[in-house]
Amino acid sequence: MNTSARSTVRVISAPARKSKLSPSATDALRRRVLAVAAPILLLLLWEIAIDLGMADRRLVPPPSGIALTFLDMILSGELLKHIGTTLFRVGCGYGIAIVPAVTLGLMMAMWKPVRYALDPLIAALFPIPKIALMPLLLLAFGFGEMSKIAVVAIAAFFPILINTYSGAAGIEKIYIDAARNFGATPGIMFRRIVLLGAMPMIFTGLRLALGISLLVVVAAEFVAAEDGVGQLIWVSWELLQVDRMFVGVVTMGLLGVLSTLLLQEIEQHVIPWKQR
Repeated sequence: MNTSARSTVRVISAPARKSKLSPSATDALRRRVLAVAAPILLLLLWEIAIDLGMADRRLVPPPSGIALTFLDMILSGELLKHIGTTLFRVGCGYGIAIVPAVTLGLMMAMWKPVRYALDPLIAALFPIPKIALMPLLLLAFGFGEMSKIAVVAIAAFFPILINTYSGAAGIEKIYIDAARNFGATPGIMFRRIVLLGAMPMIFTGLRLALGISLLVVVAAEFVAAEDGVGQLIWVSWELLQVDRMFVGVVTMGLLGVLSTLLLQEIEQHVIPWKQR
């Protein structure tokens, strides 16, 4: 076979390059498109419905009006002040809850006496709506920041505790036995087996607690605050300033999305082996 014939054979037998995206890339692109297109479509329908007179502008302002009010409040600094106050309360309460909740959750999984002692208390206290404790906290701490921080801390504590316990208790015994057989000390076993094994569930609890913290702080600001996004929503409702009220609602939604994305990024750095 001459050189030209061999070249022809190689060209014919070479696999054609794939020009299409792989199924996983196509699915990812579809998810991104839908994630962007769905809210935009909803806002367009909302704007059109208001323009057609299908709802009273005084009760349901159009998205364009809400956006203008949002921009005005940002430029004036008023909204940033409310956001800063709310984030301070959430950050303090949420941060206070993490260490004791994770510690007790791990202790419950590792030592049965601790679990037997705390199980009845958790079963009794967890179902109580945490905002129902606000009057008691106001009596204890007054109308200052401590009452709002305390109710956020209590609300965030239980999801973190329960998920930490579930993650640590769900570690397969074979890993613990293997570590013991290789002479692992209790400290190494705790750090390398129990803590790392419980990390995915710990972050699940952190995400749940973060959402609950945002819910609770708004409710607390309804009744016992002079500033904050919750107070902005409540006062705007009382004065029938519906556009400002919607700005507060949208702001809380944005805070929830951004804080969740931040926590997910932290999770990917702390436990990179976990699949998305």
